[in-house]
Amino acid sequence: MKNAEHRIFRAITASALLFSIAANLPAQSLTLLFAGDAMQHQRQIDNALRNGKYDYSCYFQYLKNEISAADLAFVNLEVALAGKPYAGYPRFSAPDEFAVALKEAGFDVFLLANNHILDRFTSGLIRTANVLDSLQDARTGAFKDDEDYQNNNPLIIESKGFRLAVLNYTYGTNGYKATPPARINLIDRGQILSDIKKAKAFSPDAIIAVMHWGIEYKLHPNAEQKSLAMFLADAGVDLIIGSHPHVVQPSEVFADSFGRKHAVVYSLGNLVSAMYLENSVGGQLIKIILDKTDGRTEIKSCQYSLFYVHQKKADSKTDFIITPISLAETPNPVIDLDSVSYRQMTLFAENARALFDECNNGVEEYFLENPF
Repeated sequence: MKNAEHRIFRAITASALLFSIAANLPAQSLTLLFAGDAMQHQRQIDNALRNGKYDYSCYFQYLKNEISAADLAFVNLEVALAGKPYAGYPRFSAPDEFAVALKEAGFDVFLLANNHILDRFTSGLIRTANVLDSLQDARTGAFKDDEDYQNNNPLIIESKGFRLAVLNYTYGTNGYKATPPARINLIDRGQILSDIKKAKAFSPDAIIAVMHWGIEYKLHPNAEQKSLAMFLADAGVDLIIGSHPHVVQPSEVFADSFGRKHAVVYSLGNLVSAMYLENSVGGQLIKIILDKTDGRTEIKSCQYSLFYVHQKKADSKTDFIITPISLAETPNPVIDLDSVSYRQMTLFAENARALFDECNNGVEEYFLENPF
């Protein structure tokens, strides 16, 4: 996992699959990192093919240390790993090497409940799950069969003395339906309440719900997102993390009537894609630190960091490089961009910061420093 002191193993416990990431010594804080939509459009697939192999090494070169430094890093895998023929929008099937690159970048947990998981039908869902299982990656949100569903919904993770319950839901699957016994978690309030009850039976320190929701390319959450967020918080969910709009949306930390803090991130935006609209060319990392004192866990901090997807020409190919904005906008930048890319990055950053300055509550920006 993150280093030699960590390991991951499976154990069936109370009908759930328990992923345990254990360090030698218990700790009283846990750092979580959340990233948005990991996509593979056709241009990305075509440009990743180098000398007969798919090479994604350029994608995460400036983010790998930040991802790996987190105790647990989560990503929305918004493609199927359905095998050849590979294709981008509208029915994604990405090379397995993309998942390998995400794992090697430091991601620990893959979220599969999104509108593209059935792009290659049920067989594509099953193959996606099998590929991730072969990599020994934790996953939830879409399931091969009843046993898989019982074992991974909720996904129970233990790390550094913390126990987390992770749930994952999507608004839909582009009209496709899973063939039973395969299934996908759809946003259904009754089912969500049942799943939260099941999660609470494991006495987790925190419950996380990752929601694929909202309207694409809208910078503000709609009424349904806000209603669902309050519904989840009232039901006992601590961290509510959103994806799908392909642009960033605001975040907030608030305390309920019992004084317990909750964090809501309405949209992380894209992690990596070939999109080009001005607000879809980047996204945000969300870093949340949990503290535990005398058995009580609470949110110590929730911060965001912006990045831009630089589509850099490299000979006859294009590299898609996730570029932390703080490393490219200083007078002596660590990362140099061409003038067109710099203007595109600056516009994205200005729009995001203006939105967050107006709407964020208790969620401030943090800046990446040395990427190596």
